[in-house]
Amino acid sequence: MAKKAMIERQLKREKLVEQYAAKRAELKAIAKDDSLPMEERFKARLKLAKLPRNSSATRLHNRCQLTGRPHAYYRKLKLSRIALRELGSNGQIPGLVKSSW
Repeated sequence: MAKKAMIERQLKREKLVEQYAAKRAELKAIAKDDSLPMEERFKARLKLAKLPRNSSATRLHNRCQLTGRPHAYYRKLKLSRIALRELGSNGQIPGLVKSSW
């Protein structure tokens, strides 16, 4: 199980990313537009830099829905390999059979 603080920090980041997504996209579009004057693009970059760091989508990290584990994460199932193995062994995932030899 991951530390509760790390899980809470991740949830806080997800909220901030969702809250600032539209504003970030708008400022990025202005900053990348070559038809606009250099001063206007520079102002957009400064405004973008003033937004909270955790509002950037690149700061998000995939975590297991059950345990909060950040590594060995399966995107399709939103689970870590350990949680997947445990659920598979208990027969709670249809079609998944744990092999042993």
